[in-house]
Amino acid sequence: MRPRRADLHTLAGPYALNALPPRDRARFGRHLAACDACAQEIRGLRETAARLAAATAVPPASRLKERVLAEAARTRQLPPLPADQGAGAARWPQGARWLAAARGRLHAPPPWARPLAVALSAAFLAAAVALGTVALVTQHRLSQAQARDHMLAAVLTAPDVKMMSAPVTGGGTATIVMSHREQALAFSTAGLPGLPAGRAYELWLMGPSGGRPAAMLPRAAHGMTSPVVATGLRRGDTVELTVEPSAGAVRPTAPPLLRLTL
Repeated sequence: MRPRRADLHTLAGPYALNALPPRDRARFGRHLAACDACAQEIRGLRETAARLAAATAVPPASRLKERVLAEAARTRQLPPLPADQGAGAARWPQGARWLAAARGRLHAPPPWARPLAVALSAAFLAAAVALGTVALVTQHRLSQAQARDHMLAAVLTAPDVKMMSAPVTGGGTATIVMSHREQALAFSTAGLPGLPAGRAYELWLMGPSGGRPAAMLPRAAHGMTSPVVATGLRRGDTVELTVEPSAGAVRPTAPPLLRLTL
């Protein structure tokens, strides 16, 4: 079902992120030419999306390309495999004779070989367990990042997406992109003062039934914090930002540096 003209305003979010199919994008483009409100909303959404992308961008390691090419040049390539065993024996007659002679000279293993094999097996098993643990932790972090990115995209493309910015007491600004339909918001900051070790900024959702912790802000990079996504948003909630122990708190222990009614 195609959106009616009265509903075209709800496509501002997907249009700003190039998430509309060509036909709807063309229709909204014609609407945009005559709608100043949508044009201003799209400018704000694109600016916010650019800030969120800049906050999450990670520069590649220095000289990454040179190191990859150097490693490829040092890596020995495997020789082509023989077509079959007979062809391999015919192609490598000296190797076949050497192997037969070596088999004839085999003796029983020395007495120290079995304990060494057991010790090596235990070491390899411990290494495999450690690598498996690292892989599971890495996969868990990737899954969390993917879930956050999916929710962030859902908020930005929601038909009721709303953006607001406000100054933070003590310095810096906060930007919120929210959607009541998705019951979620994305929160990012710029220019917040640095905190001493053991302290961090914590985000709260405060409602009629009380407050609940929403997210811990990561350390700032290039003056900006990466966006955090808070879910479980309810009508009438207020966003607050406080300074808490780096492990987080179950309830605010300091006056809010920011309070915004959503």
